[in-house]
Amino acid sequence: MFSNASDLDLRLVRVFLAVVDARGVTAAQASLGVRQSTISAQLSALEARMGFTLCERGRGGFRLTSKGERFVASARALTAATSQFVAQVRDIDRKLVGTLSIGLIGQASHVENARLAEAIGAFRKRDQAVRFAMHVAPPQELEESLVNRQLDMAIGYFWHRVAGLSYSRLFSERQVLCCGRGHPLFHANPHVTLDDLRAHDWIWRSYSVPEELASIGERRVTAIADSIAPRPC
Repeated sequence: MFSNASDLDLRLVRVFLAVVDARGVTAAQASLGVRQSTISAQLSALEARMGFTLCERGRGGFRLTSKGERFVASARALTAATSQFVAQVRDIDRKLVGTLSIGLIGQASHVENARLAEAIGAFRKRDQAVRFAMHVAPPQELEESLVNRQLDMAIGYFWHRVAGLSYSRLFSERQVLCCGRGHPLFHANPHVTLDDLRAHDWIWRSYSVPEELASIGERRVTAIADSIAPRPC
């Protein structure tokens, strides 16, 4: 009969959960890397320590008992708590801990994504235990999340300046207008005029890009999409 934590072997609990996830002893052999007879013996050892049958296994297939079903929930909670405990212990001897939440706009250029990846890689070489959480949203939502302290920092186009936030210029990006092969301007003269651009419908972002209106002026926007990326025709 199970009476205290010292009677419990976490290894046996993990074997049991692996069998449950695989829906059978035979199917669990590959993930556990041991023979069926070994798994069966481990399940029997766990049941002996618990003092009740967790599952029925044999020619009739694998099926949890009513107590086994209740044990699954407790076992998952135990393994999750154990993982959290191990992570916290590892963090004790490190300098920086916690989660750094970073906001990004959709469809950032590959160059800037590479720079961000390099920065995160360099940061993680330090003696620290910081975890990164990435969130993708339009600029206005990113600013709201910063103000509400749901994000620690954000990278994107910010036309206005919100009080209480600090802004720094990270890079410059070239904006390119694209149209599909079936568009009237696709085979037009390479020197397309501003009037030509204004004469056609546009797909554009829901947010403003700095200086985007300076040369083009009014446009006929008929569709909104925040994730815009050209694809070769």
